[in-house]
Amino acid sequence: MTAPRASVVIPNWNGAHLLRPCLDSLRAQTMRDFEVILVDNDSHDDSVSLVQREYPEVLLLTLDRNYRFAGGVNRGIQAAQADVLVLLNNDTEADPGWLEALVTALEEDPEAGMAASKILLFDQRDVLHSAGDFYRLDGVPGNRGVWQEDRGQYDQDREVFGGCGAAVAYRRSMLDDIGLLDEDLEMYCEDVDLNLRARMAGYRCLYVPQARVYHRLSATGGGPLASFYNGRNVIALLAKDIPRDLLRRHWWRILRAQLRYTGESLRHLREPAARARLYGQLAGLAFIPSMVRKRAAIQAARRISVQELEALLTPVQ
Repeated sequence: MTAPRASVVIPNWNGAHLLRPCLDSLRAQTMRDFEVILVDNDSHDDSVSLVQREYPEVLLLTLDRNYRFAGGVNRGIQAAQADVLVLLNNDTEADPGWLEALVTALEEDPEAGMAASKILLFDQRDVLHSAGDFYRLDGVPGNRGVWQEDRGQYDQDREVFGGCGAAVAYRRSMLDDIGLLDEDLEMYCEDVDLNLRARMAGYRCLYVPQARVYHRLSATGGGPLASFYNGRNVIALLAKDIPRDLLRRHWWRILRAQLRYTGESLRHLREPAARARLYGQLAGLAFIPSMVRKRAAIQAARRISVQELEALLTPVQ
């Protein structure tokens, strides 16, 4: 049997109330040669029965426990058949031409390993969430254009550092080369880690503004949960991925950024999210030894120089 042109992998945990807009938008895609794999992380709501009842075309992969975002996605990728693997959050709605635009971009540029969507807010569709992602010299990741009104300022095709994991396409051959998402990170910044590993291995990321997706931010996470994992995993990536020469060159920028987050959290200590960010930073420090053990393999796979990597990172304003 011929493999489909793309495989769309949707991780889900107790997201029954979110799934219809997402899956209905996939039914409306102009591109038809693709499969949809919904990976259910042991939901306790109506997710599984809803998909079985209303979306029989979806391949449903039910897991025995919650493997979090990274683990669920990896199992979906392992079950997928296509050479283009597309991640899509369950709390999104895609424009009809979204998938066609992403897949065509990769097919027309065989040297690119990733393609990033233009992501806007679900309830404010003229406000941007991500026009591709960046990674700063102080170790802080971010979304291009976040919170800006969409006035067409990000409507040009271009290369970006990486794609946001809420809606991004990866070439299978790239993942075979660099590996899947790091399940130790669980959720949040796992896409940043993959972007770093891909760029260090020499793969490019295309930004495809015609590939529009609308995202309900943190509908299945957010709040203290997001604050904890972001606090922890930003530190983890520094220990795991960044070459020593860059750490030596920019250590004071990195330290200043972390101290700024600490200070902001202390000023808002009564808020649960602020306390969670502090706990995350402490957990990140404890996480460093296990992340350092992964450094050698990652740096051995690096195909660009430290200077070339530094040129890909965003300066600190």
